[in-house]
Amino acid sequence: MPWKDQQKTPRRPRLWPAVRWWLRTAFAFALVSGCVLLGANAGELSPPPPPSAPPLASAEGGVDPETIPVAPDSPRASVSRYFDLCRAGDYAEAARYLDLPPRADGAQLAQRLKAVLDRHLWLDLETLSPHPQGNTQDNLGTGVEQLPDKIPTRTGLQPVRLVRRTTPEGVRWIFSRATVERVDEWYARLEDRWIRDHLPPALLRPGPRELLWWQWLALPVVALASWLIGMVLSYFIRAALRRLVARTDSTLDDVLLGGARGPLTFALALVGVEVALSWLGLYPPAEQFLDKVVRAGLFIAVFWFALRAIDAVSDRLLAAPATRDNPAARSLVPLMGRIAKVAILIIGVIAVLSELGYPVASLIAGLGIGGVALALAAQKTVENLFGSVSIGVDRALQVGDFVKVDALLGTVETIGLRSTRIRTLDRTLVTIPNGKLADLQIESYTARDRMRLSCVLSLVYETTPAQLRAVIEGCERALRAHPLIWPDDVVVRFIGIGPASFDVEIMAWFQTADFGEFRTIRQEILITFLEIIGAAGTRLAYPTRTVHVAPRGGERALLDATADGSSANGRREPRQAPSAGAPPSR
Repeated sequence: MPWKDQQKTPRRPRLWPAVRWWLRTAFAFALVSGCVLLGANAGELSPPPPPSAPPLASAEGGVDPETIPVAPDSPRASVSRYFDLCRAGDYAEAARYLDLPPRADGAQLAQRLKAVLDRHLWLDLETLSPHPQGNTQDNLGTGVEQLPDKIPTRTGLQPVRLVRRTTPEGVRWIFSRATVERVDEWYARLEDRWIRDHLPPALLRPGPRELLWWQWLALPVVALASWLIGMVLSYFIRAALRRLVARTDSTLDDVLLGGARGPLTFALALVGVEVALSWLGLYPPAEQFLDKVVRAGLFIAVFWFALRAIDAVSDRLLAAPATRDNPAARSLVPLMGRIAKVAILIIGVIAVLSELGYPVASLIAGLGIGGVALALAAQKTVENLFGSVSIGVDRALQVGDFVKVDALLGTVETIGLRSTRIRTLDRTLVTIPNGKLADLQIESYTARDRMRLSCVLSLVYETTPAQLRAVIEGCERALRAHPLIWPDDVVVRFIGIGPASFDVEIMAWFQTADFGEFRTIRQEILITFLEIIGAAGTRLAYPTRTVHVAPRGGERALLDATADGSSANGRREPRQAPSAGAPPSR
């Protein structure tokens, strides 16, 4: 633990990291704001949604509801006109669609009724009858139409009804006198009544996504306040987590905790925005839209932290000893990190667009088709890439290793992302694709921890048992006396009688990984063996051939020479070394 405390010495705060962090957080906030505006504009440009329920008049004539024309004096046309006038702010004209009591403020009642309907019903016009006589099967009588939903009050649910009236402008459907008389009571129970009574009428008009203009102005204030609260909460949460992280020996969790500062603050700010939305008195469509935006922002926070985690893991892998000693791994880690980031960004964009309501099925299908085409076109490239990954992970060979790949013997010069180059003993350069190299048998001579000396000493048949024992003991003594010998297994044994010699097997290991040093040791040991053989009074044998000539009167000479050098009586005689001045035997 003290060692880790020394490693985690706090650094002095600098101005540029703080500025960079503020820029990143501001960019994230701007990104979410852009998603909000983009979604709002897309909502305006998108076609109207399909009707949630079939028109009530469809049961009367058996005609397709989509082909039924909307009569100008139908309940649907009258309510639609009333809503259009309220949206335009012309409440005086909208009051003509109310059955007003005497001396009533028609414009005020029209405005309040619109607020009540938007708050509690959010009427779907497709559910109203398009016929002039209204829905004649609702058992309400002729000239009476009731909206599908009701207004919740303390005494229960109260209906909202329309009546058919003849006015100087013609026949139209207007809100009934009983409905208009309850408007003030319903309006008094609205949560945002104080704001509606004190704000200018222009700010009470609906804007994009059915958000009132004062709500659009309040959203940046709510976002800024939530961001400040998120910063404070993030500071205390990270301080608590920092105490837990300090108890671990790994430094990866410290880096991840530092990278979580921005995403955690952003996520907490979104939670604050979600809590504050309930105080704005949003209409149901606006509330649904902003809920989607908040969820999309949470996706952005999660993928933001995932990108930070990829950077932290990549830095940790590059700092690992196994990666520092492997050039292929050093080049592979950044590449895999970039691939992971691109994949995270693609998944994040698709998730955010899907959460905002955009159709991403076609986009995903396009990515799938493109991925298949790319996989088919780059099959060998991907195979070689994964081959380089397997070579880097298994570490079967490294740059500078002397290896044998199948029948190829040479030194590894480079290990790339596509291929590996090996310099042979003839100084030629052989390039092998990594996908194929990963399937081949690789024998690494550089990985040896000791090198083996193996040979057979063939002594002449004239060697006596005493001389043979002297040679065996002398060779073993010379091997064990060497400073680099591996003493656990030194083999010097008489293994048999060969066709032309007594064979002594020698096998020993020297603790060196340098082949040049081993060749020098082997040379010294072999010379020592020759000295020991000479000192024992014997010599090395070599294959000979003995020819016996048996003269017989008038007959041809019988030439008996066996391929293995044996005589007629089944024994091979070793050739004697010629004496000085004597002609060589034939």
